[in-house]
Amino acid sequence: MSDEPEGTPRPAARPTRRIDARSLRGLAHPLRMNIFELLSLDGPATATGLAERLGENTGTVSWHLRHLAEHGFIEEEVGRGTKRERWWKRVGVTNELNTADFRDDPDSSGALSVYLHELVQLYFSRVVKYVGEEWDDGWRSAGTISDWRDLRMTPDQLAALNAELMAVVARHTPAQDAEPAPDARPVVVQLQSFPRKERGTG
Repeated sequence: MSDEPEGTPRPAARPTRRIDARSLRGLAHPLRMNIFELLSLDGPATATGLAERLGENTGTVSWHLRHLAEHGFIEEEVGRGTKRERWWKRVGVTNELNTADFRDDPDSSGALSVYLHELVQLYFSRVVKYVGEEWDDGWRSAGTISDWRDLRMTPDQLAALNAELMAVVARHTPAQDAEPAPDARPVVVQLQSFPRKERGTG
């Protein structure tokens, strides 16, 4: 799964990988994207544990795990588990996807469509889960679900806005070896910014 939108500034310590057509086709499947999401958010897991959380057959999940590993998105956690029960973790790189790379590649159009639609569904599901959970007043008032609809921009202006917002997030992203505060929790920041086609009023 693409971890951040195109052009995101990255902390220097974490390497990046640009998703190509082959790796896109390897990732663009609803179940594989859900598996990758769980490993990315919650850390290493076994096929059995993932199958229970996803309501899937363990054999099916195992097959998709091997597929994700073949395409370099996950790897086996060395020194943990057994021959019968392997632990899997996300590879420690940030995946970048630029949709322009596939504009003239008809063989990748189907995979790109699946990937983008599933990515939007994953983002939506995160928000729905948060809204339905119980949080104390401190956390509830700290979170936000906001939108702004009165902007008019050129493509360059929109790209500049995105770069500035990503730089803010990057400044608040701790180094991988930094010790979090005792009361810190995992936080997801989602950003969707896109042009809207104007409709007639009559």
